Amino acid sequence: MKEYLRYLENESIYIIRETIAAFKNPAMLYSIGKDSTVLLHLIKKAFYPNKIPISLVHVDTLWKFKQMYDFRDKVAKEHSMIIYHNQKGDEININPFIHGSKMHTDIMKTQALKQCLDLYKFDAVFGGARRDEEKSRAKERIFSFRNKEHAWDVKNQRPELWDVFNTRINENESMRVFPLSNWTELDIWEYILSENIQIVDLYFAKERLVSDYKGAMILVEDERTPKEIVKNAYKKKVRFRTLGCYPLTGAIESEASCVLDIINELKATKFSERQGRLIDSDANSSMEAKKMEGYF
Repeated sequence: MKEYLRYLENESIYIIRETIAAFKNPAMLYSIGKDSTVLLHLIKKAFYPNKIPISLVHVDTLWKFKQMYDFRDKVAKEHSMIIYHNQKGDEININPFIHGSKMHTDIMKTQALKQCLDLYKFDAVFGGARRDEEKSRAKERIFSFRNKEHAWDVKNQRPELWDVFNTRINENESMRVFPLSNWTELDIWEYILSENIQIVDLYFAKERLVSDYKGAMILVEDERTPKEIVKNAYKKKVRFRTLGCYPLTGAIESEASCVLDIINELKATKFSERQGRLIDSDANSSMEAKKMEGYF
């Protein structure tokens, strides 16, 4: 393993162990994506050969790609996993095609996450966010304090000097912990290559059935896709740089069919990882606003 990757690995494992030691009921938010998968790999390393001492939590919007659900279910057979969805949102059939990304994300992601954290009383939750992922992420600390309503205050964050972290909270307050804060997208892929970590196949370029939707190229995934979108579908060799709900996640044209190809592609690109994420285009600073409301 390259020296800088070893440094990042050691730093992340230190943060993971510090969190497990400092909090009574920590958990890990598992999104099924590449960052979550690397984070889970690091947590496993931190406690090897023992099993990981925390539960995984998957907040299910019910609109993920089928391959993501298949991958998640394999992981769930190996680790304790809580799969939670907003039942009320499901009952009123919240649909990203009909209700839009803002309402869908608020009800099926933010509100569902807050419900889940309240139900299981987790006082710290690991997340796989990185500082280079999106501009509001860059404002985050590694230990991101959340008040009793799960709200994030960007102007009132705790200082983090060297590796000294303030992990103290009062009752019903919580912490979001981001051990991958100092990693970049390229670091993640270099580490996946180095450790031979298995990831969802959607990251690799293949000819897939896609259709144009709100400036993105989305996959025609299941029978819930509107007929108009299906009618205009076409085949193209694409892959996904980031994964989420399929109606809100755009594919990119690519020839990268293996991890090494992806690394070379990333070194040449000038575009952001989240260029195809429709939830980031609701309004200016939309991710920051969501995080202040309790989003991951």
